Amino acid sequence: MVITENTPIRDIAAAQPSSVRVFQHYQIDFCCGGERPIGEACREQGLAFDEVARAIEAAAARPAGADRDWTREPLSALIDYIVAVYHLPLRDELPRLQSMAEQVRRVHGDHAPYLARIEEIVDELAAELSVHMGKEEVVLFPAVRAIENGEALAPTWITAPIAVMEHEHDHAGALLAELRRLAHDYLPPDWACQTFRALYQGLAQLEAEMHVHVHLENNILFPRALEEAQALVVAKAR
Repeated sequence: MVITENTPIRDIAAAQPSSVRVFQHYQIDFCCGGERPIGEACREQGLAFDEVARAIEAAAARPAGADRDWTREPLSALIDYIVAVYHLPLRDELPRLQSMAEQVRRVHGDHAPYLARIEEIVDELAAELSVHMGKEEVVLFPAVRAIENGEALAPTWITAPIAVMEHEHDHAGALLAELRRLAHDYLPPDWACQTFRALYQGLAQLEAEMHVHVHLENNILFPRALEEAQALVVAKAR
């Protein structure tokens, strides 16, 4: 793939899964903000485009490992992967983060008032993501599987649910960005206790995994599902 400053970030992440690690390293948004050209993102971050492009090329040149090209895998396999790797662990991890956020705020809140807002955001994320994942698993994902199995659902039937999921992804992304700002890029103060440090480590990991999670849905699963739905309707109309 030839990468120019005008290449959308989401196209790079979809075509070269290894680039995701590069985007995470440079803190370039490749999920909700992935429609932007990479050159624009580099300029906003004060990064040299050539440096980032070389890093992406180097990552792609490494021997193939765990990265899978989800643009070629069956949609059902991608759904299974998302549920197993992201949804199920999130259901365990979010309550753990909530418990730590509450404990850290209770112990250190007088010294660091911003911890109250961190706790609020973690609670909000936990509540919203729980409902969000349920809607995907009960409504949207079965519809995508049906399309893959040749059932001619009208593309408009999944357009609205996808739009809702993308909007909720945007909101989760905004909350994660606020968390990073409040937590000073997840660098704990010198006086932080072990629970405080573990909370920041957990939140940083949550952010990194959510970026990949949302990328797989927004940039690969949803566009492919819409494309296959449209193709199926056209084929059955002949």
